Amino acid sequence: MPDAAATTWDLAPGVELIVDGQQWRVDSCLPHLGHVTLIGDEGAPWKVSLSELIHRPDCRRSTRTRKDLPAASRGRQPKAMADLLPVQQEHVMRRLDHIREVETGYRSGDPQAALPHEPLPQYDPGATTLTQRRLAKVAELRRAAAVDPVLAKSLALHKVSLRTLVRWDVGRRKLGPIGLSDDRWLREATGHRITPELREALFAVRDESLRRAKLTARARERLIHQYVRETFGDGVEIPSYDVLRTVWREWFGSSGARQRYARSAALAQKYGTGRHVVVHRPGQVVTLDTTVLPVKVLEDVFGDPVSVHLTLALDVYTHSIVAFRLTLVSDSSIDVAMVLRDMMMPLPMRPDWGEDMEWAYPGVPGMVVADFAGYDVAGLPFFAPETVTTDHGSVYRNHHLVEVQRVIGANIKPSRVLRPTDKKTVERAFGAIQSLLFSLLLGYQGVDTADRGVDPEADACLTVAEMEHVIATWVVRVWQNRRFDSYAPSWDPGGDHSPNSLFAASMAQGGFALQIPSPELYYQLLPTHRVMIHGKRGVKIKNLWYNGEALEPYRGELSRRGGKAKNRYVFHRDPRDPCFVFFQDPRTHDWHPLRWVGLPEEGHFPAFSDAHVRQAMRELRKRGLAPRSDRELLPVLLELIGGKIPVDQWPTQLTKKQRTERARVVAQATVAAADRPANAATHMTPPPVVPVARAGSKGAKVVPLRWRERAQQGQDSVNSERRRRREASSPDHPLPPQDLSERLRASSLLTLSDDDFKDEEVADPTAASEAEEERCE
Repeated sequence: MPDAAATTWDLAPGVELIVDGQQWRVDSCLPHLGHVTLIGDEGAPWKVSLSELIHRPDCRRSTRTRKDLPAASRGRQPKAMADLLPVQQEHVMRRLDHIREVETGYRSGDPQAALPHEPLPQYDPGATTLTQRRLAKVAELRRAAAVDPVLAKSLALHKVSLRTLVRWDVGRRKLGPIGLSDDRWLREATGHRITPELREALFAVRDESLRRAKLTARARERLIHQYVRETFGDGVEIPSYDVLRTVWREWFGSSGARQRYARSAALAQKYGTGRHVVVHRPGQVVTLDTTVLPVKVLEDVFGDPVSVHLTLALDVYTHSIVAFRLTLVSDSSIDVAMVLRDMMMPLPMRPDWGEDMEWAYPGVPGMVVADFAGYDVAGLPFFAPETVTTDHGSVYRNHHLVEVQRVIGANIKPSRVLRPTDKKTVERAFGAIQSLLFSLLLGYQGVDTADRGVDPEADACLTVAEMEHVIATWVVRVWQNRRFDSYAPSWDPGGDHSPNSLFAASMAQGGFALQIPSPELYYQLLPTHRVMIHGKRGVKIKNLWYNGEALEPYRGELSRRGGKAKNRYVFHRDPRDPCFVFFQDPRTHDWHPLRWVGLPEEGHFPAFSDAHVRQAMRELRKRGLAPRSDRELLPVLLELIGGKIPVDQWPTQLTKKQRTERARVVAQATVAAADRPANAATHMTPPPVVPVARAGSKGAKVVPLRWRERAQQGQDSVNSERRRRREASSPDHPLPPQDLSERLRASSLLTLSDDDFKDEEVADPTAASEAEEERCE
């Protein structure tokens, strides 16, 4: 039978049985017919035979109604001596001594360990019966109760009878010493009795306390009293303050958290599913986070030491650093979009990287990946992410990122509040990189200002481009081959694994989807603007006008788009470089860049941002100007960004904050140009290429743009614009002035008239010579 400890089954009406995990109650039993009728929780009867019921392997008797179990073990785990208090254990051992003396005549139960006076005449097994010894023990306990009433009351000796000794003996034989304990010592811990009215009041005050400021326990008690009195009247009994405080702590936990965190935790508990995600393949979950780089670097314009931000994307399953970026300013939504694009594209090899850093994963040859990508690929995983876990920063919670996740087909989800396990991998990765790489570089600032060096800014020796190259080399050569200490997979917890080995194993288990996005993905990830085309002027986006030949077929024609942006065209714009916007032809679906109409036709133009445009508009309004086109904005804009400042005065007139701000603008424009596909014809000389993660082609050379070249660039732009304006003001070109010799001949009195030589000039030279000969003869 299923229950080997019991010899018989009690199938009386009301007895509960557990069949296949479900609870059934015996309604009737007909042993002469062999039929049993059971009633389930839903009330439906089930008629079954005795033979089938008893021999079912999934059938057992419920411990709640088993009469062969003590009351303290019904519906709960069996009781044991460890469940008793020390005083109660002493009482059990004293009772055990009395039972042994009644049974054997000796307190220890062994004649070899008998005391000098044992056995007593009334307990001698050879002269008395068991019933006589039990009656003698009852009389002895009654006399002891009369001598010491306090001890007798604690042991309940004054209530011991013959039946009590029999019950103790049966319990000892069945359960051991714990069978001598009183079931009231281990009664069911039902807690405090909370009425339905009081329960409703507790939850109502709980909801109200989350909305209000932090309340004390006394204030919550008064709110409970107020709710019960106004809702149910004065007839409901309310427990004391101590009981309410204990119940509140048992139900809702401690009240030591801050109110904002308590509200977020309650909201997460309300909508939580109670399940956790098991990550078992690359790309299933990627964590993304940004931190300030703890190493001072030199910016590429003025060479001043600055702090940069490091944005890191880490695959949770393989712990591979699939993408990263360094930005002089705090990352924005466009930077996050480019990081997501980076992790989907293979990393190109760099000139100083050897063969050990090339693509070497089994299953997909490196030549095949190189043919798809168009360049030699480094040994770093790339894939399309499924879920991207971020923090709650505003850079990850905006309309642009919503559109980005729709384009790439991923889910960008913020981590849960007060759940540090959601982003623990990337946080630990930052700490590992800091201890393994950053702490060894010059310019390292440490984790605390008290532990900082004498002058980290003076120690800075790496530029932003050089730091990016160092990090990229370290990731491919060191991090991807580093042995795990505590991140081994579940299927081989004791094996040696690295990010590369885990990615190779996942390729062997589930395959690898060789999907490399097209260059058009860059345009699709840019923020969109829905505007109308205004005749010959083009389109106006962010106070700037853009125009190009791609708009010619659509001038004066409304778009066929409906909805909120009815009759408007969609334009994509990179906030890092406002010189261009991008337009997708509705008919051919080709992408075309549109130039800012104020952009010079030749030469470089100093980089600027949206903040500079807004500052220029404020300056114009302050001066009372009303420009009609962006060409009139150019002198003011160049003045604001430093184009008109003399070269020799730059180091003295510009503060460090101004130099850092302009260096950031140049760096953003450079990175935007590097991210732009190679086939994007912008009709201007490209700026120096700064290699970033996943950006640039093989062999890209770092050519830093220093402040002297930047100043000359601004002056050339001003001269070019002035020359264009002069030429546009006078369409007819004036005749060049006469030479000085011609002006003197025209005013001299000694100059012969041209008429005197007119005949000789037109006469025949041969006839003139013959006439001269005849005159001489």
